Amino acid sequence: MALDHGRARTGVAVSDPTGTIARPLGVIERVDSPAGRSALDALIAEERPALIVVGEPLHLSGAGGEQAATAARFAARLRARVGIPVELMDERLTSAEAGRRAGETGSRASLDSLAACVLLEAYLARRT
Repeated sequence: MALDHGRARTGVAVSDPTGTIARPLGVIERVDSPAGRSALDALIAEERPALIVVGEPLHLSGAGGEQAATAARFAARLRARVGIPVELMDERLTSAEAGRRAGETGSRASLDSLAACVLLEAYLARRT
């Protein structure tokens, strides 16, 4: 499972059981709120991922900023709460790629969930 964490919306994507194909799953509103945490926990229980990848929004230079620190804190809280591995992964340019794909394919998926899908695809490709 991949999460494109944001204050307002968090995009979610999952892979097939073989870890070959990623698909956008949707968006969780205000994932840091009690209702958002509950929605994420329910989704994790339903999907039963072996690992969660959280996008780390680094600057183009590779340096982390406040958003990267926020993502790291979110990942740490999630890791402690769900008891499965949670990894951070560089998400530079995932939103731009998601926008490009949406424009090319006419996808109705949200840009946030498409960005999570791009992130998950990159993670899966890195493993092989």
